[in-house]
Amino acid sequence: MMESMEIDREKAPFTGEENKETKPIVVVLVGLPGSGKSTFSDEVMRISSRPWARVCQDTINNGKSGTKIQCLSVAATALKDGKSVFIDRCNIDREQRADFLKLGGQQTEKHAVVLDHPAKLCISRSVKRTGHEGNLQGGKAAAVVNQMVPKKELPKLSEGFDRITFCHDERDVKEAVNVYGSLSPLDSLPSGCFGQKKSDAKIQLGIMKFLKKVDPSGNAGSDPTVRQKCSPNKLSVGEDTVLQRSKMDSAALEKVGKSNELDITSTSGANSANSIPTLAFPSISTADFQFNLEKASDIIVEKVEEFIGRIGKARLVLVDLSQGSKILSLVKTKAAQKNIDSNKFFTFVGDITRLHSQRGLHCNVIANAANWRLKPGGGGVNAAIFKAAGSALEIATKEKAVSLSPGKSVVVPLPSSSPLFAREGVTHVIHVLGPNMNPMRPDCLKDDYVQGCKILREAYSSLFEGFVSIVRSHGVASIHNSGRPLESGGFQEVIPTNDDQKAKREADYESERSKKYKGLRLDLKSGASSLMDEEKIQDKSVNMTKSWASWAQALHDVAMHPNKHKNVILEISDDVLVMNDAYPKAQRHLLVLARVDGLDSIADICREHVPLLKTMHAVGLKWAVKFLNENKSLSFRLGYHSVPSMRQLHLHVISQDFDSIHLKNKKHWNSFTTPFFLDSVVVIKELEDVGRVTLKDDKCLAMELRCHRCRSAHPNIPRLKSHISSCQAPFSADLLQNGRLVSSTV
Repeated sequence: MMESMEIDREKAPFTGEENKETKPIVVVLVGLPGSGKSTFSDEVMRISSRPWARVCQDTINNGKSGTKIQCLSVAATALKDGKSVFIDRCNIDREQRADFLKLGGQQTEKHAVVLDHPAKLCISRSVKRTGHEGNLQGGKAAAVVNQMVPKKELPKLSEGFDRITFCHDERDVKEAVNVYGSLSPLDSLPSGCFGQKKSDAKIQLGIMKFLKKVDPSGNAGSDPTVRQKCSPNKLSVGEDTVLQRSKMDSAALEKVGKSNELDITSTSGANSANSIPTLAFPSISTADFQFNLEKASDIIVEKVEEFIGRIGKARLVLVDLSQGSKILSLVKTKAAQKNIDSNKFFTFVGDITRLHSQRGLHCNVIANAANWRLKPGGGGVNAAIFKAAGSALEIATKEKAVSLSPGKSVVVPLPSSSPLFAREGVTHVIHVLGPNMNPMRPDCLKDDYVQGCKILREAYSSLFEGFVSIVRSHGVASIHNSGRPLESGGFQEVIPTNDDQKAKREADYESERSKKYKGLRLDLKSGASSLMDEEKIQDKSVNMTKSWASWAQALHDVAMHPNKHKNVILEISDDVLVMNDAYPKAQRHLLVLARVDGLDSIADICREHVPLLKTMHAVGLKWAVKFLNENKSLSFRLGYHSVPSMRQLHLHVISQDFDSIHLKNKKHWNSFTTPFFLDSVVVIKELEDVGRVTLKDDKCLAMELRCHRCRSAHPNIPRLKSHISSCQAPFSADLLQNGRLVSSTV
C-alpha cells in the first residue's frame, strides 16, 4: 500500500532556490491509543539528524496530562527554535487537527502520519501495556479505543496538509520511520497522499463488533502488488524511485534547454514543482480531422483564457510531437498577445505518452483526441495513448461510457496497473471528441465552420471542465499519490453503461458519523417521496473520489424525467421545477431545480448561466412571498450549498425559523448558516461581475454552533434549538441591506 516516500533531495531545476533553507515540518500523528504514535516519533528522533521536538499531551504538564492549548504553545516555541515537531496525540478527527495546521503559517510544512491499524490490534496493545505515560492501559484503554473508533475521520489534503502518509501495518510504519528519520535539516519530501487504502474501505468497528467476528476493514496489511522493497535511502515506486525521477527531471530539462528542443511559452512553466496538477492536451481535430489551424488556435486561446482563472495553481499544457508544429506556434503567439499567464499555460514539444520519462515534464492528467467508439485504433494520439496505457485504460473507459458525441468528453481514472500510471504518473485520461472536417471520416461537416467552431468550443469547454473537476474534487497534489488514481467522472457522457458511473464533479465532505444508505427510492404508488436531500447526505460519509452514488442521483432523475415524479413536483417549466425538500430543515424548505443536463452543482456555472439563475431566483422568490402571505412571521433565504451532495443544480428556499425534526447535527446547521451557504443574489452578482463564483470548502461545516441571529455560541443542537426558538435579535445588517433576506418587514 505504501507509495514512494523518497526524500526529495534534488531541487526543482532552474528555480534559483538552492540556497534557501527547507521549511520546518509539523507532523500531526493520527491514530487510536495503542497505534504506536509515541514509538514512531521516538524512533524517528533517535535516528534523525534533523532537530525534532515531540509534543505529547500525556506529559505536557510537567510529566502529567495537559491540554491542547499547552500542546499548541510548546509546539509554537519549538518551531521558533528551528525544530520540526511531532504532535503526539490521537488527533482522531478534523476538528482536533485544525488548530495544529495553523502552526507556523505558510513558513511551515504540514504533514500527517496516520497509524491506521485495526482497532482490534490497538485494543490488544493498550490492554497489555504497563506504565503508560498517560496511564491509559488495561480495561480503561479498551473502552477508550472502542469509543473513539466510530468518531475517526481520516485526514485529507483539503484540511491543509501538504503530505499525508498512511501506515496500515508494521512494514508501513518502518518505511515511514526510515523516510522521516533520513531527513537532514535541508531535506524535503514530495507532497500528496501516500499509502492510502481503496476509497471504499469501510471504517473499522469497535471491540463489540470484533466479539461477533466482524472484520469489515478486510486485510489490514498492504497491497502486495504495489509494495516494493525499500531501504532507508531508496523507497521505490514502479520501476524507478522518486530520487531517480527527480534527477531525471533535472537532467531532461537541462538537456532540452541546451539543445533548444523545448518549445515552451515560459521556462518557468516547465520548472514548476511536480506537485502542480497539470493537464497535457493535444490540439483537437486539427490532425486527422483537418480542422483549420487558424480557427482552431483562436478557439484554444479563447477557451484557455476563459478557464485559466478557475484552475487555481494548476497548469494547462498544449502538446505536439513536432518541433515545427504550426498549431503550437500560432497558439504561443496568440497566448502572448492575450497576456495569458505563462506559468499556467504554455506549449510543449514531446510525445504526450512520455512527457515525464523522456522530457521531464510531469502531467497527471492527459487528454486523448478520441474516436466516437472510444476504442483503440486509428493513428495519432488516440492509438498512442491506448497503446501506452495498456488494456487497463480500455477496460476503465468501458465502465464510464461506450461512445462519445462530437463536442463531448469523458473523464476516466487510470488504474494503477496501467504502465502509463506507473511510468508517467498519469492518474486520469480525458477522452474528448471534436468536429470532423475530413470527408474520409464519419460525421464530416463539409466545411461548415459555423457548426464546426461551435462543436470545437464545446469540446474544449468539456475537456477543461473535466480537469477543473479533478483539481477541485480531488486536490491532485503529487506526482506520486496514493498508488491508486483518484476517481473522477465523465462530463457529457453518451450512452453510459451505468447511472452510478456518472462522476461527482466537486469535493464532498466526510461526515463525523458513518451511516449507511444503500439506495434511494421514490415511492410513487403511495405518493410519498423518499427523496433524500441534505439530511442523509450530511449524515453519510461520502468519499471525495467516488462517483455520484445512486442515492445522490434522485434530483437529477426528477429534473430530467419529471413525468415519472409528478407526485413530488409543485411547479414546472421548461427551465426549472419546484419541489419540497423531503427532509426539510425548517417549517418551509423548497428546492428549485435547474432542468439543464450537465449542471450538477454551483461549481459548474459560469456567466452564460446568469439568465437561468435569475429564473431560479425569481421562482424561489415567488414561493417565498406566497409563504409570507400565509405567515408573516417567517423570513427566508434563497441560496446554494458550495459543495452539494446531490447531483443537479438546486436552489434552497428555506425559512429562518429552522424548526424541524430533521435538523439534527452541526453539519445540518452550518450548511445553512455559515459562508458555506451562498446567497442567490450574491451568486448572480458575482457571476455578472467576474464570471465565476467563489466557493467555500467544507471547513465551514465544522465551525462551532452559533445562533444565526445573535451569533451566541451553543454546545449542542438541542441547546441551540432551545435558544433560537425564543431569540428575537435582529438579523445581521448585511442580510438586511443587500436583499439576501426575504421577509414581510424588509
